[in-house]
Amino acid sequence: MSRILLVEDDDRIVGFIKRGLEAEGYVVDVTDSGGDALAMVRETPYALIVLDRMLPGIDGLEVCRMLRREQHQHLVLMLTARDSLQDKVEGLKGGADDYLTKPFAFDELIARMEALLRRGSSTGTDPVLRVGDLALDPVGKKVWRGEREISLTAKEFRLLAYLMSHSGAVISRTRLLNNVWDLSFDPETKVVDVYIRYLRSKIESVDEKPLIKTVRGFGYVISA
Repeated sequence: MSRILLVEDDDRIVGFIKRGLEAEGYVVDVTDSGGDALAMVRETPYALIVLDRMLPGIDGLEVCRMLRREQHQHLVLMLTARDSLQDKVEGLKGGADDYLTKPFAFDELIARMEALLRRGSSTGTDPVLRVGDLALDPVGKKVWRGEREISLTAKEFRLLAYLMSHSGAVISRTRLLNNVWDLSFDPETKVVDVYIRYLRSKIESVDEKPLIKTVRGFGYVISA
């Protein structure tokens, strides 16, 4: 399930896009602020950002430029009412991966998004996952908390990567057993709880903010 960030200040467009994307199976976070969008992207590994160019405060073009300067590899589909060739060139040069002019049909939005997501998955370069000051490199198999590199076992790494790829969402023990341990049944052991405890001991030192939280009766969530 792909997580999408929608950055748009027109409530009508937000409602139209959010309802449509959720009906297609996407998880959608929404903000109408460029500054908030930057903060959210720094903490969450979005599959794609749908970014309006004309935003109050920090506009969409500057948001995109700042993300690229910070080496974020998130896919960006920029929306705009400005349809001149120069505007499109500026958007693409600013770091957008594609450019869609308003008004647009929802089917075209979905087609553009799916094309970008296919292109992103075919590059073979997974973006670094980030939750607060915790970072995980899926390719290099490395984890850092701030400047501190953390050594994890293969199973701990897989568990942390799964949690971080769904940051902000409560993940059940059953789902973790299925996706991390490849078990389609509950072995009636506390293996998940034990490994969560291992992770906490490694990524959350005494003077660091706790990131993994237990949601009683539901499972676990990692968030900043």
